[in-house]
Amino acid sequence: MDVLRLTLFTGAAANVSDALTINVQPGDLYRCSSKGMFSHIVAHQFLRQKLRYFPWRWTFATNVIMIAPGQTSDVLLTADQTPACYYMAAHVYNSANSPFDNTTTTAILEYKSAPCSAKKGQSLKLIFPQLSGFNDTATLIAFTSQLRSFSKAKVPLEIDESLFFTVGLGLINCTNPNSPRCQGPNGTRFAASINNVSFVLPRMNSLMQAYYQGQPNIFTTNFPPFPPLQFDYSVEDHPMHLHGYQFYVVENGFGNFDPKNDPAKFNRIDPPERNTIGTPPGGWVAIRFEADNPDKMPNINNSIWLLHCHLDSHLPWGLATAFLVENGVGKLQTVQPPPLDLP
Repeated sequence: MDVLRLTLFTGAAANVSDALTINVQPGDLYRCSSKGMFSHIVAHQFLRQKLRYFPWRWTFATNVIMIAPGQTSDVLLTADQTPACYYMAAHVYNSANSPFDNTTTTAILEYKSAPCSAKKGQSLKLIFPQLSGFNDTATLIAFTSQLRSFSKAKVPLEIDESLFFTVGLGLINCTNPNSPRCQGPNGTRFAASINNVSFVLPRMNSLMQAYYQGQPNIFTTNFPPFPPLQFDYSVEDHPMHLHGYQFYVVENGFGNFDPKNDPAKFNRIDPPERNTIGTPPGGWVAIRFEADNPDKMPNINNSIWLLHCHLDSHLPWGLATAFLVENGVGKLQTVQPPPLDLP
């Protein structure tokens, strides 16, 4: 939190971390012992079994896993190598032209028949995996393109609302570039937006309270469904997370989205279902979901859901928006209003 507070105060990019971890441990490549991460175990194959919430029916073999901030993935490891001690290693995937933590975190895979304890006075000899490059986009695409739902998915085919969102970072000019609060490039502050609009978290009341009570200047329903200012929409990889829903990732690609030709490529049969997705660098991703919550979650009395980037500093910089899900028909499709005595 200290790093994030300093970033928000200075307006500059966050300080680069000095360690990555697996299960909170940095591994033995650091003296003391994000962005998405590549993970490898030398010589072994993973059976990538499921995204979270899915039965173990769709599998494919891989020797690398790509996990974006906020994502989860369950895998089975095929332990079919010569019994020994093997490194599991992970490092950052970086698609932006910016400083990043280029260190490597490790863990040890130990076969029971080949314990890893070293003899006194001798160092432990481990086999280290060949890692992907920090900017190995080809490996990222090769991995994510294999993801599928375990059976025919219930992809919405009739579309009521079609939204075109562009996400990215920008800079705010300061009246006093030498200010300690303007430590971004050339005396600026970093900012972020979706469709040219920066999200500002309310300081006092919640979005739901502002909506129900009609409080001004907190929540409005005039968010543009298309960017008002058109430009080259190429951006870096942002892991976008949607609260309250799982969505189907029907397609992605590089360059600008082509509304005439790209929809023909959509996977409407068995696309993967996620709640966090990263765009290809300089590319786009298309998702579909049914806005049925709280219909299928009757114990959740909240129908405003946040869509935001999962990089820590990008949300307070403004890379977020909120979905208002209108009441449907029946009690389970209707959000209860706040109590009359709510302060």
